[in-house]
This record gives sequence, structure tokens and C-alpha cells, in this order.
Amino acid sequence: MSLYPADIESTAARIIAAFSARGLTLATAESCTGGLIAGALTEISGSSAVVDRGFVTYSNQAKIDLLGVQPETLERHGAVSRQTALEMVEGALSRSGCDVAVAVTGIAGPSGGTDEKPVGLVHLAARSRKGALLHREMRYGEIGRAEIRLATVRTALEMLIEAAG
Repeated sequence: MSLYPADIESTAARIIAAFSARGLTLATAESCTGGLIAGALTEISGSSAVVDRGFVTYSNQAKIDLLGVQPETLERHGAVSRQTALEMVEGALSRSGCDVAVAVTGIAGPSGGTDEKPVGLVHLAARSRKGALLHREMRYGEIGRAEIRLATVRTALEMLIEAAG
């Protein structure tokens, strides 16, 4: 029995099968999901051939220390921004030997939102060493903390597939 909804489990299984068949590895860099993306992937048998590492960088300092996010980026744009997500995914790739990485940073709520950055705002980035670079700004709305986090996992898994080509 999986810890995740059936649609997430089936998407994760597709990623593990496809990446394994192509000899691809991946890394995750997670803030608002706290490891749920890596967890969904490692729920699948055979994931050890694909999932190399996951960075859970919940604090700004962790983003700086583990992923090399620039302090100036965090000061100028904030942790929940396109720029931070892009630096997170670059850091995940550069600090691993992986072929593909995904990064997420957002506001899961129920508190912490502002008019400019409301609860449910999530920035995601995915990158392939072959050059694909994706960014998505999602506004899931105030659908609840757990649902925002699961919606982010769904989007991140889709982006891994797309980035891998």
C-alpha cells in the first residue's frame, strides 16, 4: 500500500521505468514539499537505479549551504521566486552527477502568504544536463496545506518527464 494517491504513484512508476530504461538519474531540491517528491519516487521498487539524492532545503540558509543559492537572490527576490527555483535546480544538478533535477519552493500555508505572494504560490524548475530548462509558476490557491504540497508533487513529476525529453 502506497503512502501516496494512485495518480502520483503511477506517475512516479512511469518515471522510474522510463529513466531506468534510458540509464538516467535524478535529484530533487525541495522546500515546501519537504521531501515528498523524493518520497514518491522512492516508493517505487527499482528507484535506487534512478534516484540519486534529494535535497530538503526548507530554510534560506539550507538553500545557500546545500544548493549554492546566492544570498542576494534570496534578499532581492525572496525564497519563493522564479530566480530562487532556478538557482535551486542548478545547484541540485551541479552538486550531483545526475542527468535531470527538479526544484520546488512555495507557500503551502495556511499562513505565510501576502498579496504579492499568496498561499498556494509555488515556483518549480526542472533541468536536464542536455539543456532543457523549465520553470512553472503555479497558483494552486488556498486548497489546504496537504493539497498544495501534493499538487506540487504532481507538477514536479510532470516536469521531470518533460525535462528528460
